[in-house]
Amino acid sequence: MPRQTASDFHPEILKLFDKYVHGAIPRPEFLKAAARYAVAGLTAEALLEALSPKFAEAQQVPATDARIKTRFVEFPSPQGYGRVRAYLATPAKAAGKLPTVLVVHENRGLNPHIEDIARRLAVDNFIALAPDALFPLGGYPGDEDKARDLFGKLDQAKTRNDFLAAADYLKRLPEGNGKVGVVGFCYGGGVANFLATRIPDLAAAVPFYGAQPAAAEAAKIKAPLQIHYAGNDERINAGWPAYEAALKAAGVKYQEYTYPGVEHGFNNDTTPRYDAAAAKLAWQRTIDFFNKTLR
Repeated sequence: MPRQTASDFHPEILKLFDKYVHGAIPRPEFLKAAARYAVAGLTAEALLEALSPKFAEAQQVPATDARIKTRFVEFPSPQGYGRVRAYLATPAKAAGKLPTVLVVHENRGLNPHIEDIARRLAVDNFIALAPDALFPLGGYPGDEDKARDLFGKLDQAKTRNDFLAAADYLKRLPEGNGKVGVVGFCYGGGVANFLATRIPDLAAAVPFYGAQPAAAEAAKIKAPLQIHYAGNDERINAGWPAYEAALKAAGVKYQEYTYPGVEHGFNNDTTPRYDAAAAKLAWQRTIDFFNKTLR
């Protein structure tokens, strides 16, 4: 059976799914509303299943890949939840000190897809660190619905400080070259924007369809930005004009790319919202940007 894409679903289903995965509507409400668009014998439950992540099918770099090494690390976060647990992926044959990239997950914690993103960066000769914001609540639970529910229970002020601690960990990592970049997706894109406002010597930030900071905060950004948006993502894109104006006013160096006709989450290859062409282009731009800013 060919892999499903966003075009296989009614646009209203995709809007409902976006609301559901971001906590705007509960599962029963999604199922009730989605039932109106169920066709060809498909139930609303089947639609939800079809839209949900397929981690194993999408994996690009196995944890056993000989080109990389992976392990979990823990480090203190005095201003956050006290301690951070993160997935560390490094090239197996590193020559000299390497640039480092902080990988910030979506609103479900450190799931297999984000671990795979970290491994992809390691294959491209970066040291990648992917923290799990859910660690204080027991860690990613292996179920996306449970993860989403847990996520709502986090104290975001503490969680953001945990990500600041993670950036500091990378900066001090003996194998690293002292330069830290950040890439984040959805919730993580918002965190990438936030970190750029809080870390004066951040070397680069790449938010994918992330919430934008207020203009007063954007004025504090020193890092060069590469910003990726999905053309069909009205919710997030609404904040771009004000953010762009603030970046221009502050003289921040930035690149912004909007990919026409694609959905929020287009880089996540575990779901039908994935768009192969846009994701390939956006990721190549990301790697090129990190090579330029971090090496």
